[in-house]
Amino acid sequence: MVSKKKYIYTIDDDCFVAKDPTGKDINALQQHIHNLLSPSTPFFFNTLYDPYREGADFVRGYPFSMREGVPTAISHGLWLNIPDYDAPTQLVKPRERNTRYVDAVMTIPKGTIFPMCGMNLGFDRELIGPAMYFGLMGDGQPIGRYDDMWAGWCAKVICDHLSLGVKTGLPYIWHSKASNPFVNLKKEYKGIYWQEEIIPFFQKVAFSKESTTVQKCYIELSKMVKEKLSPVDPYFQKLADAMVTWIEAWEELNSPAKSAPVANADPKKK
Repeated sequence: MVSKKKYIYTIDDDCFVAKDPTGKDINALQQHIHNLLSPSTPFFFNTLYDPYREGADFVRGYPFSMREGVPTAISHGLWLNIPDYDAPTQLVKPRERNTRYVDAVMTIPKGTIFPMCGMNLGFDRELIGPAMYFGLMGDGQPIGRYDDMWAGWCAKVICDHLSLGVKTGLPYIWHSKASNPFVNLKKEYKGIYWQEEIIPFFQKVAFSKESTTVQKCYIELSKMVKEKLSPVDPYFQKLADAMVTWIEAWEELNSPAKSAPVANADPKKK
């Protein structure tokens, strides 16, 4: 919230530089910036994935009117070694490791919600920053480990409304260790049930024509959360209020700087 940098990169403290199949270190930050600087194609899927990568292009049948794409707001990277699994999957597959390096970047289509992970994430703060609130979660709250998911669901529906793109795929980082699945289960178990209500909610989100900025979308979304999700649990009423507080704080910290008053010139000439 307080950073004034255009591009923000988030990475967990147990994540490190990964290597590509040739053994070369992966420059994750460089790839994220490349993803964010090239357009996205959320309205029509290109079967060669990202058409703006070197060696790729739009396939036959892709409408020429859509080939300019839209600005990319989010670059969602992936992980080698320890996958980002929920607690039940961790318990079922405790030894599973991700060794598959898929050399691909693709745009997540409009209308498709996805599970955003903050372990290896880049985003354009100027385009989508106000939506990157990682939820009211953690100590004292009934749910955890859904903070980045919440931000991703909110950001994706806003990107869809404002014609912004979200990419996933490269770059990879090396996720070095798995968190405790029993601890994770305590944090996640309500979310595992609640998401069966949350996902359909986000799939039905429709913003008004008046929501022309990320902030306006987020405030409108907070009202929908309070109305539609509060019956699931009173927690969502608190979360909706926190979403409003987040935007108020964002606007206070990111308001245009007021011009400093010009100092009066010394009337005495020396």
